[in-house]
Amino acid sequence: MKRSRFVAFSSSLLLGAVLALTGAGTAQAAETAALDYVALGDSYSSGVGAGSYDSASGDCKRSTKAFPVLWKNANSPSSFAFTACSGARTGDVTSGQLGPLSTATDLVSVTIGGNDAGFADVMTTCVLQSEASCINRVNQAKAYVDSTLPGKLDAVYSAIRSKAPNARVVVLGYPRFYKIGGSCIAGLSENERRAINEGSDILNAATAKRAADHGYTFASVVPAFTGHEICSGSAWLHSVNWLNIGESYHPTASGQSGGYLPSFRAVA
Repeated sequence: MKRSRFVAFSSSLLLGAVLALTGAGTAQAAETAALDYVALGDSYSSGVGAGSYDSASGDCKRSTKAFPVLWKNANSPSSFAFTACSGARTGDVTSGQLGPLSTATDLVSVTIGGNDAGFADVMTTCVLQSEASCINRVNQAKAYVDSTLPGKLDAVYSAIRSKAPNARVVVLGYPRFYKIGGSCIAGLSENERRAINEGSDILNAATAKRAADHGYTFASVVPAFTGHEICSGSAWLHSVNWLNIGESYHPTASGQSGGYLPSFRAVA
C-alpha cells in the first residue's frame, strides 16, 4: 500500500514537472478556449487597400485579407463578427457597428479616429496644394486631435465596455506613412512627409492614452511598418493611386498580414 502511494505520488510529481517545463497545460487550455471575437473600426480594419473585398459588404469594403479575417482563419474563434467599415468615424462605430457585442464577447479589435481628424482631407491637401497649405492642414488636424478627439474616443470606448463588459479590447494605431530620406524622388517634399508622420504620431499618442484610461490594450503598428513605409523601397502602404484614389495611403495585403496581424496577435 505504501509503495503504491509512493508510485502514484511520484508519477503525479513527474507529470506536473513535465507540464510545467513544456507549458503543455497552459497551451492546451489556450488551444481549447472558445473566443467570441468582434472586429470594429474604419478602413484600416476593414482592409481597404488589400483587395479581395467581400461584395456583400458594399461600400464598407471588408477584405478577406484584412487582419481580423486573417486572425479568425488562424485561430478559429467560436464566433466572429466583422463590422468595420471604410470611412467610419467614431459616431459610425457607436451608431452602427456595436450590434454583435454582448456579455459573451471575449475579444474586440478597433481602429478609429483617423477619419474624425480629417485624414482624407489632410492627404488631399498635401497632394494637391502647396507645402505651406499641407503643413497648415496637418497642424489643424493635430489641434483637433488634442482638443476634440479624446472625447469622441471616450464615447466609443465607453460604449464598447457597456455592451461587452467582459471583453479584452485591443485598440490598434496607424502607421507612419513615409520613410524620411527614402527613395521617393518626386511627390511631397520632405517637410510635408515629416509633418504627416508627426501628425500620425500625435494621433497614435492620443489614442493610446484614451485606450489606457479605459483599461484597453493599445497595439502600435509603427514598429512592424518600420522599413515598409512609402519611399522605403519595400512599401506596405499605397501611395497616391489616381486610378483608385480610395486605396491611397492604406495598407496593402502585405501591410495587413505583415504589419497589422502580428501587432494584433502579439496582444490578443
